[in-house]
Amino acid sequence: MPRGDKSSYTDKQKREAAQIEESYEERGVGKKEAESQAWATVNKESDGGNKSGSGRGKKDTHVSARKGGRKSGTSQSAASRSVAAKKGWETPPLLKRLKRMR
Repeated sequence: MPRGDKSSYTDKQKREAAQIEESYEERGVGKKEAESQAWATVNKESDGGNKSGSGRGKKDTHVSARKGGRKSGTSQSAASRSVAAKKGWETPPLLKRLKRMR
């Protein structure tokens, strides 16, 4: 199989790559780079490929899709915590119990 051949990918993986590629292009990434990144994302999520058919292959991990909000690695800022406190938002009871246990 020649390098870059996509025939071994499932239809679902091909659809996912097309949607990811479109979103990259909407953000201003070039066509070739968008395609490359889309397939890299599909490979990362499915560990390189799945065999077609019901119940075959491995489950997708969706690690790339879950990365969004946590990518920067920062927690809630002091200003937004202050705003939450002024609005009267409470800490959920479970977190209060966990804090007391420490």
